[in-house]
Amino acid sequence: MLHSVTLPLVSRHLPLHWDPESQQRSADFRFYIENHTRNPDDLSRKQVRIYQLYSRTTGKHVQILGKKVNANGDDGGKYALLIVETETFGSHVRIKGKESEHYICMNEKGKIVGMPDGRKQECVFIEEFLENNYTALVSAKYKGWYLGFNRKGRPKKGSRTTQRQQEVHFMKRQPKGKVNPVQEFRFTTVTKRTRRARRLKSNAKRN
Repeated sequence: MLHSVTLPLVSRHLPLHWDPESQQRSADFRFYIENHTRNPDDLSRKQVRIYQLYSRTTGKHVQILGKKVNANGDDGGKYALLIVETETFGSHVRIKGKESEHYICMNEKGKIVGMPDGRKQECVFIEEFLENNYTALVSAKYKGWYLGFNRKGRPKKGSRTTQRQQEVHFMKRQPKGKVNPVQEFRFTTVTKRTRRARRLKSNAKRN
């Protein structure tokens, strides 16, 4: 009898101890698997996402023009639309411009360049989710070297970057005119809780 009473009480209180970070991961997961690979055989080990990368320093978006990469793209601009390939539900990604079909890569000097072939290790980045809800992208080959842009939108050398710099902070955004599933998830959750809290307060006053 003790176990049958305790289990429902535990499960009933789980939502009250909801971890915001876990909520963020759940929302990100929904966004993560939105698009699949073109090859069904690779579905179990590769996922493809399409979004924009909003730069914290420029207030604009990362765009791949070909060999040149900058963070001066407009919201909804064709060169700012990125195809992000991720393997095995991990954090290793390859970022390709949908229009230019060039990948963002970092060479041995830490320079950011666009390359048509993204299979090299220089074109692989590791996603790091930060506490401020931004995302940083560190080179998989050159440890500690991040993808970053200065206030003019020009790429920074990887050797001159650190995770704490605003220049390496990005936010994933859907193209202009589309709803970001992460933002929609947050809004819905907060709204429901707010309304529920208001109802409880009004009922308490009446009683």
